[in-house]
Amino acid sequence: MTDKKIISLLPSATEIVCALGLTENLVGISHECDYPENIKELPVCSLSKVHSSTPSGEIDKKVKQLLSQALSIYDLDTKLISGLNPDVIITQTQCDVCAVSFTDVERALSMFLDKNAEVISLESSSLKDILIGIRQVAAKLEVADRGEILIENLEERVNIIKHKLKFFDTKPSVACIEWMDPLMIAGNWIPELVDIAGGNSILTQNNEHSIFIEFEKICIANPEIIILMPCGFSIERTLKEMQLLLQLSGWSQLSAVKNNKIFIADGNQYFNRPGPRIVDSIEILSEIIHPKQFKFGYEGSGWIQFNI
Repeated sequence: MTDKKIISLLPSATEIVCALGLTENLVGISHECDYPENIKELPVCSLSKVHSSTPSGEIDKKVKQLLSQALSIYDLDTKLISGLNPDVIITQTQCDVCAVSFTDVERALSMFLDKNAEVISLESSSLKDILIGIRQVAAKLEVADRGEILIENLEERVNIIKHKLKFFDTKPSVACIEWMDPLMIAGNWIPELVDIAGGNSILTQNNEHSIFIEFEKICIANPEIIILMPCGFSIERTLKEMQLLLQLSGWSQLSAVKNNKIFIADGNQYFNRPGPRIVDSIEILSEIIHPKQFKFGYEGSGWIQFNI
């Protein structure tokens, strides 16, 4: 068992650390870390400059303004971090919008910390990358065997779904929306997850970044299923902004709308966190896309069907 003191500045990394049985080694977390429940009282080492309660359009404008000025979206509490005296800090290089970046951490280390903490920086664009990240963290924290057991368990759950869908020829077209104003289609690992869950992800490609998209292109593609999973949004938060879609010209003519195949998933707890619960996300997609074949028990908490 490692005795290293860990600060996690990434919700998915916090979940990885805890899944490896190292919760007691965590001494600090980010403002977005909220799972598992027993980490919520830990010191919070970061703060967002963008209020998540504001409308999607305003969040987008503020984020773009900060990035255009080469400014970080997050502030680090360097005094707190220094006082916690971590041995390891976990962050990411995937997205400057999603969480505290590797550059921010490097700057803080060089300017404010007295000792050389090791920085683990995660970057994922596929399910394979996510599992590699788990293995990387486990090795760095000296619990490689636990990492392999965790990965084996996750892969086994994925294989159960793949096996059950092995002889299914029907793969309905699925559009996963990651942001609502402006519209953004989910990329990175999401198309792969949809494919594993028995769907055909449209308008985006495996391992490519999420893209902004014109609604007209969604209308042309006319997906059979639409799943809303805005980054950082709970189901309740997404429901508050559904009017953004309902007022779009042509929305009511979409096949997914006509056939009552509009779903809202928890984009905060699942989907946008590249950690162990990414497999929960695959199970959620399986329930949505093939409800007669899969009942994992996420309906009502991980996802809901949206009815006008």
